[in-house]
Amino acid sequence: MLYEIKKYTYRQANKYGLTVKPSTNKTKKIDIFKHSKKIASVGANGMNDYPTYMINNGKKYAQSRRRLYKIRHNKDRKKRWSNGWLADKLLW
Repeated sequence: MLYEIKKYTYRQANKYGLTVKPSTNKTKKIDIFKHSKKIASVGANGMNDYPTYMINNGKKYAQSRRRLYKIRHNKDRKKRWSNGWLADKLLW
C-alpha cells in the first residue's frame, strides 16, 4: 500500500526546495528529491506521522506524538540533510 503524501509534507518539502513522491521502497513512505536527484527514502511505512495524527486524532494528540518523536529521535535528527533530519522536517 502506497503512503498518501499529505499537504503538510508537500509544504515542508517546498520550504527546502525538495520534491517528494511515494517511495519505491515498500518499507518507506516517501522518496525525497533535490534537483531531480533522489537523496533519501524516509518514514517507516505503517507508522503514523504528524499530519496523519492531525487528520485522525486532532491537533492536541498530534502535538503530543510529535514531542515524543522528537525526544525519541533526538540524536538522528540533528545532522542537516541526513535521513533523520529529513524525516523530522518533512513528516514531523
